[in-house]
Amino acid sequence: MNESHLIASAQRGDLNAFNTLVLHYQDMVFNAALRILGEEEAAADASQEAFLSAFQALPSYRGGSFKAWLLRIVTNACYDELRRRKRRPTAPLEPQTDQGDDLETTRWLTDSALTPDQQLEAQELEHAIQHCLDALPTDFRLVVVLADIEGLDYLEIAHALRLPIGTIKSRLARARLRLRECLQDFWELLPSAFRLRNEKNA
Repeated sequence: MNESHLIASAQRGDLNAFNTLVLHYQDMVFNAALRILGEEEAAADASQEAFLSAFQALPSYRGGSFKAWLLRIVTNACYDELRRRKRRPTAPLEPQTDQGDDLETTRWLTDSALTPDQQLEAQELEHAIQHCLDALPTDFRLVVVLADIEGLDYLEIAHALRLPIGTIKSRLARARLRLRECLQDFWELLPSAFRLRNEKNA
């Protein structure tokens, strides 16, 4: 994919070029929104809003990391959703069936090469990670998602969130510490290298 050519074409109004960019980045944008918001429906709405905003803002794009530019837009869409939540009741973190059972929301983790037990462990770890992400303050959650899940560097995150690099580094360090501490409550799901306490003291 020649990204720069597609961007230039999309800036000239080529919808096919923009749709190609959307197809390339839609999973990344959705997963970032899902990590921030914790709900598939809200993440889908934020992703749709982000791509609409991106298309409208394309004339103002002046180069640099298109990925970071898109993540800044979806981050803003998530902020808008979080502000709306403060004005209305929030939905449950996990959608449920009529019987009150959790619906599976981690289908992207399913790997046919894994045994059923391994798939279950992977899904449980996914839920634990999302639980701990949701427990973080929004500002901390954003930097962790952008750095440790989407792989942006400090400078890209600073541009995406429009904050000084020093602030990004500080928030990320504190967020990682809180996340690590939270995950110790699920130590039996963690790889041994990430456990702070051994099973004898559990």
